[in-house]
Amino acid sequence: MDDFMIRFGLCNLVLCGAIGILLLAKKGFQKSLSSRMQYHLWFLLLGLLAVPFLPLPLMGFPEIFSWLKNLGYSAASPGENTARQAIDQNPAAAGDWMNDFALSVDKKTASAVGNLLFGIWIAGILVMLLLLFRSWLRFRALKKSALPLQNPRVRRLYQSCLNELDIHKNLPIYSTAFLKSPVMAGCLRPGIYLPIHLISDYRETDMRYMLLHELQHYRHKDAWIGFFMNLAKTIYWFHPLVWYALREMGNDREIACDTAVLRLLDESAYPDYGNTLLHFAETVSHAPSPFAAELGGSKKQITRRILNIVSYEKPTVKKKLQGMTAFVLTALLLLGFTPFLSARAAENPNYIWNISEDKISTIDVSGKFGAYTGSFVLYDLQKDHWLVSDREAAAVRSAPNSTYKIYDALFALDAGIISSEASTLPWDKTPYPFEAWNKDQTLQSAMAASVNWYFQTLDRQLGRKALQSYLHSIGYGNETIRGALSSYWMESSLKISPAEQVALLVSLYQNDLPFALEHIQAVKDALFLSASGSNALYGKTGTGAVNGQDVNGWFVGFVEAQNRTCFFATNIHAEDDATGSTAAEITLSILSALSVWE
Repeated sequence: MDDFMIRFGLCNLVLCGAIGILLLAKKGFQKSLSSRMQYHLWFLLLGLLAVPFLPLPLMGFPEIFSWLKNLGYSAASPGENTARQAIDQNPAAAGDWMNDFALSVDKKTASAVGNLLFGIWIAGILVMLLLLFRSWLRFRALKKSALPLQNPRVRRLYQSCLNELDIHKNLPIYSTAFLKSPVMAGCLRPGIYLPIHLISDYRETDMRYMLLHELQHYRHKDAWIGFFMNLAKTIYWFHPLVWYALREMGNDREIACDTAVLRLLDESAYPDYGNTLLHFAETVSHAPSPFAAELGGSKKQITRRILNIVSYEKPTVKKKLQGMTAFVLTALLLLGFTPFLSARAAENPNYIWNISEDKISTIDVSGKFGAYTGSFVLYDLQKDHWLVSDREAAAVRSAPNSTYKIYDALFALDAGIISSEASTLPWDKTPYPFEAWNKDQTLQSAMAASVNWYFQTLDRQLGRKALQSYLHSIGYGNETIRGALSSYWMESSLKISPAEQVALLVSLYQNDLPFALEHIQAVKDALFLSASGSNALYGKTGTGAVNGQDVNGWFVGFVEAQNRTCFFATNIHAEDDATGSTAAEITLSILSALSVWE
């Protein structure tokens, strides 16, 4: 919850800038933009208001967000977090390498402030929905009170206006005693509603202008636009600039309809249309509900519309081109805010399979997983064939945990921080809950005992920028580093799927990654686990522990035989006891059943 509210709060700050730029652009390009284009610019704002709820990556102010996010998330440290050692209860079956050392991370529950803000926001939305519902009830009552228009003169004029605007749909028109100015209302079943007093005081010119105006609303689907405006007001009920922008959008909507009517008239008729507006300024009423668009408006709005009529000139080709250019430039500028506005920031949550169907087979190994959920993926290099237990689960990305250390080591070797001949890092005497961690480490010993501090030291020396570049160069999962540099791979921002784990191991084995052969060989040597006859097993376990509960277990690697090399990845999930050692047990059982490893 805290995560969402922080993101949403930052998005609302960015929206202030977007609205400011839109208002400045409208003012600066006022002479170039037509009234219709000025109105359409607001559509871009409606789109931006929706972006925080779309699955787009969050970009911009990453350091700010990382700091804020860490208020609700912290990495483990020996003195304050739960330390877990997932040890196989029958090591004789597979060897001591199945000892899986893992530290828990703490994910704090949502803070009271976060919950309070979220509760206030939802409460405001509910209040707005109640107000909209009350308005809908009033509109419903208006519709029930309205009668189909019977006046033959007005009906003939109405049909003439329909023909003039080339509207062939049978758009109903009604009369009612509960309005002071005409309105067009309804999304699914739109209709025109006329006050009875206007019919009794019939003046053909005024009536024609009023009908043309309301029909312009219908032609341009303004009822639907009004629906989305109401939705935006509901979600952003707390944002005064959004309300101001939406009010201006409503004003521009009326001016755009006025301009559309003026285009139908001779220049000599412009004053008459203005007089019609002035006449209604005396008897104006606000629309009976947010679901209606009316001819009238506030006196300030009427003044703006009159000034628009006075200054109106039919656009030339040159002005149209200028207007289009100004519109495109403003649109591009506003759309530039889009990457900053995602509140979900879902960075490619799932891997997309791009392998031909004839190279994939599904196997049923559900009996091997027991109470755990997850998947098993195997790739036979010689046969160029994949075996997958659950294709959907195999594409789901989750934190790599200690399996990421395979590539972290490769990055450090490439950067020259360590070498295959000199990979020792000194222990800083900080006590850790695992005796194997409390000493100087080489790459081989650190990989075997999954020593977090060794790889965290490598990351500090590499730096965030270099790490991000390396992740991108090999296409590692979602390639995302956010939050603390010491824990981005520990149930945090970095995520990868079992299918991607296998594909990367294949690239590593075949030297297809952009790294020196000697560095790849050094990592491969560090991954060696066991030998059986002419077969050799290489791999790395990983355990994701959150709040003292082992929730995510990995075992990835490959089996190297004389005439066959198979790559595998097993990922399991549970509320607890989902460890890397358990994933290894499941994997070895499956590999044995497939005659890949005995």
